[in-house]
Amino acid sequence: MPGSILIIDGDLISRHYLGRALNNEGYHILQAASGKEGLIIAWRDRPNIVIVDPVITDLTAEQLATRLRSDARTVKTPLIALSSDPQPGRAQSCKLAGFNEYLVKTPQAIPSLLETISRLMGANAVIENDVKVAVKEAGLSFVFMSAKGGTGTSSLCANIAMNIKQIRPDARVVVVDLVLPIGSIAGIVGYQGDKDLVSIAQLPPSETSPEFLRKALMELAIWRFHLLAGSPDPERGNQLVVGRISELVSGLKSAYDFVLLDLGRSLSHFCLPLIEHADLVTLVMSTDLSTITLTKTVWDYLQTRGVKADSTYIIMNRSIGLEGLSKPEAEKIIGIPIKSAMPYLGGNFALANNQHQPYSLKFPKDTASIILKDAAQQMLDIAIRLRAA
Repeated sequence: MPGSILIIDGDLISRHYLGRALNNEGYHILQAASGKEGLIIAWRDRPNIVIVDPVITDLTAEQLATRLRSDARTVKTPLIALSSDPQPGRAQSCKLAGFNEYLVKTPQAIPSLLETISRLMGANAVIENDVKVAVKEAGLSFVFMSAKGGTGTSSLCANIAMNIKQIRPDARVVVVDLVLPIGSIAGIVGYQGDKDLVSIAQLPPSETSPEFLRKALMELAIWRFHLLAGSPDPERGNQLVVGRISELVSGLKSAYDFVLLDLGRSLSHFCLPLIEHADLVTLVMSTDLSTITLTKTVWDYLQTRGVKADSTYIIMNRSIGLEGLSKPEAEKIIGIPIKSAMPYLGGNFALANNQHQPYSLKFPKDTASIILKDAAQQMLDIAIRLRAA
C-alpha cells in the first residue's frame, strides 16, 4: 500500500538505512533529525505514518507524541516507536503518550516494521473512507457566533469559508447569514442577488428541496462559496418565517458538503437547535474584558445545552484593536483553550471588506492570511474527526 512515511531519528546513518529499506518497498520517505523538525514536517506534509526513534535530544518521544495527538492535523496519524530500548516501562510510557506500536530494533525489525506499517495504514484508510461517507451523507455544519456585537464574526465566517473552499476545491461550500434583523455577509462579499433567507423561507417546503437549494444559491466568483444571504433590511427581517429555518438548514446539509451558519450574537430559540446539532461551534471574541466575560457566560450556558469543549473552536480577534487582555488571561477567565488568535491588522480587514475581497487574496503575504488558512484547516480536521467518531 503506497504512501508517505516520516522518519524522525537523530542518527543520520540509522535514518538513511531505514529510509532506503522503506523506499525500496515503494514508500515515499520524509526525514527529520529532531523532534521539532519532525513536528514541522508532520503538520506541513501530513505523512501516512510517523516512525520515531525515542532517542531524540530536543524532545522526548512522549512529548512528541502528545503534541502530534493534540493537533487536529495529526490526531489520527499512526505513530510507531522504533527503539533500541527493550524495557517494558518505556514501551508502556510511549503507548500511553499516543504511539500505536512500540517495536524494538532487532535483526527482524524491518519485516516486523513493514507488517506493522501495512496494518496501520489499512486501518487508517478505513477511518478515512468512513469520514468520506459521513460527509457525503450529510454536510458538516459550522456555527459562527459571538457573545457581543462588533467582534468581526461575519468577516471571519466569510473568510474561513473561502479558505475551506481553497483547501477543498472539490467540495460544495455554502454560507448562511442568519444575523437579524439585517444580514451582514452580503455587504462584505458584495452580493446583490435577489434571493435571501426571507424569500427562500417563504417558499412552500415542496419547492425548497436540496436540489433546488443546490442550484438556486449563487456561487460568488472571488469567494467561491455559495451564499444564502440574510435579510436586506429590518422590515424584511420581521417577515422571516422562523419555523422553516431548521428545515432549510437540513436541506442545505443534504445539498452541500460544508454549511457555515453565521448567527451573529443570537441565542434565540430558533438558533439553539442549530448550535446543539452543529459539528463545530465557533465562538468569536475580541480582547476587551467585557466581551471575554460575556463569552464566558455564553460558554457556560452552551455547556448546559450539551455543547462539548472538543466541538467548540474559540477565536480571539485582535484585528479590531490592540487594547485588551492577552490570550492566556482570556483562557483563564473562560476556562477553555483559545484555538486561534488573529493579529492586529490596523485598517486592513476593513479595507478588504469595503472592497468585497477575501483577506487572503487582498493581502496574500500577511500573517493573518496564514492564520486564516490554518484556522480553516484545523476546523475541518476537528469536525471531520468528530463526525467519524
